[in-house]
Amino acid sequence: MSLRARLLLALGAVAITALAVADVAIYSSLHASLFNQVEQSLSQQANQLLSAGPPQGQGFGPGGPFGGDRNLFNPNACPGSTSRGGPLIQSPFLAHVAIGSPVSSDECPAMVGGHSYLPKLPKTFSGFTPSAGGTEVTYLTVPSAGKGGPDFEVRVVKLPNETELLVGTPITDTENTLHHLFWIELGVTLVAVLAALAAGWWLVRLGLRPLTAVERTAEDIAAGDLQQRVPHEDDRTEVGRLAKALNVMLGRIESAFAARVASEERLRASDRLLRQFVGDASHELRTPIAAVSAYAELFERGAAGNEADLARVMAGIRSETARMERLVADLLTLARLDEGQPMEHTAVELVTLCAEAVQTARTVAPEWPIALEASRPVEVSGDPHRLRQVVDNLLSNVRSHTQPGTPARVVVDIEGDEAVVVVSDQGPGLPAEQASRVFERFFRSDPSRSRAHGGAGLGLSIVEGIVEAHHGSVSASSAPGAGMTITLRLPVLFDDEQEPGAERPDDGAEPAPDGAALPS
Repeated sequence: MSLRARLLLALGAVAITALAVADVAIYSSLHASLFNQVEQSLSQQANQLLSAGPPQGQGFGPGGPFGGDRNLFNPNACPGSTSRGGPLIQSPFLAHVAIGSPVSSDECPAMVGGHSYLPKLPKTFSGFTPSAGGTEVTYLTVPSAGKGGPDFEVRVVKLPNETELLVGTPITDTENTLHHLFWIELGVTLVAVLAALAAGWWLVRLGLRPLTAVERTAEDIAAGDLQQRVPHEDDRTEVGRLAKALNVMLGRIESAFAARVASEERLRASDRLLRQFVGDASHELRTPIAAVSAYAELFERGAAGNEADLARVMAGIRSETARMERLVADLLTLARLDEGQPMEHTAVELVTLCAEAVQTARTVAPEWPIALEASRPVEVSGDPHRLRQVVDNLLSNVRSHTQPGTPARVVVDIEGDEAVVVVSDQGPGLPAEQASRVFERFFRSDPSRSRAHGGAGLGLSIVEGIVEAHHGSVSASSAPGAGMTITLRLPVLFDDEQEPGAERPDDGAEPAPDGAALPS
């Protein structure tokens, strides 16, 4: 059974119970009130009969002249007759006097609808309660002695001389009133229950509307939309608190699912990169190995006997083995960076380090003019040898991908709490899509994989690995004809008293003037 049906049944049961209790209370109250009125009327009639007494010269009781089992009441005392100058009993009341037990007497019939009726009295009476004047009183409801007659309410008064005075009246009007009330209550109860169920259905539907939203949200999530959330969050209501708890749960499920998807993507990417790495490394090593093998074959074919050929073979072997050595060293460096091996951390002055790297680059390749710009000393915490390797790789990248005579510039500065090193050139540049991939291992912008320019494609990958190991970041920007710009960001090393972002003292150092190059 649905929750809505259970709520409606509960509401209907409560409404029926409440209305039934109210109906019973109203019916009982009116019943008691009406019968109390009847009993008061009978009491007045009985008092009237007692005050009037029997006919003159006669008395009540077995010792009087009216003793025995005959009627002690004057027939003229019935309705319509007069005694002592006035009516003794007003229709439709009846009255009779009986002596002894069983009851035996003549009665004055009650007139109802033009017909006379008498109550069907029991042989004996019980349940008397003491009353005023030494009398005892009881009331009883009896049917009519004849068919189709009304019910009677009878008041029995037991006098001190054991005489019993009975006064009764038909209660047709009272019963009709109570019967009419019963049907009115039944009709009102049915209408009220139907109205309560209709209003309850609307209210339950309105109250369960947030749960319908929860159901729709669950269906959307089951269909794959994990970003759906349950509406109607409200800490003041039960459904609102349920919606809030569900949204928290859905957020965690989405995060866990996203983490799982990301982990699977990383595994697939890692597997793909591993296969690509093995293929690229094999490709890079195949050429120098093939060259060494060719030189060895040439040596076996007689180059050893010719000094010129022997010198050429030895020079080629040395060149290819040096190339393999550089490649293996780069691969070993990347492997160590991937393993997260700790690096040395000392205070490194970047301006001095960059000046040394620029000076070395000018000495090795004077065809490429390089300028260094720095306005103040910049200190970071790191491995000076690895940081020097970063700058050397960047300057080597400039020589590998630009023509001789192409100017380059190295700028060292502080931005906030970061040291910034910018290496830019005025070479041909790269499209934005290729510039975003320059830090990938074995990546070359030349699709033919020619080695006329550049090395194995690991230099910038090593740069990225070393910078990230120093808790920094590196980025590249380029456009065709606009050259290449690579920006390094490293955390600045501050003194204990110096706040981040504050200018550092010169410490007596002579920085290179802004825009000027260090001398060769």
